[in-house]
Amino acid sequence: MYPTHFRALIRVSEFFSYRHGELHAERIAVSQIATAVGTPFYLYSAAAFTAQYRRFTGAFSEDQPLICYAVKANSNLAVLRLFASLGAGADVVSEGELRRALAAGVPPQRILFSGVG
Repeated sequence: MYPTHFRALIRVSEFFSYRHGELHAERIAVSQIATAVGTPFYLYSAAAFTAQYRRFTGAFSEDQPLICYAVKANSNLAVLRLFASLGAGADVVSEGELRRALAAGVPPQRILFSGVG
């Protein structure tokens, strides 16, 4: 089983839910977003990312490790900026990912270059 501090992870359904038969993201109807930006589109919850990040970092707060977001997982600049603003570093595997992390405001000393293999 998972360690105790991982058992109480915040559920995505706290940020995405159906209300009156319509999907909402952080209390905004997804249909409203689709009308505003067009479709198809990617929809992320900054509140969900923030809550999960804080829960995760809180589990290791005594050790104060450098927690890096894998740019490979999602290189969207808004997502990278959010994690940088929360104090996350960036795990990069290429020059392109390095440039995106820097453009998102991740301080160079908080960027970990993993490379391949």
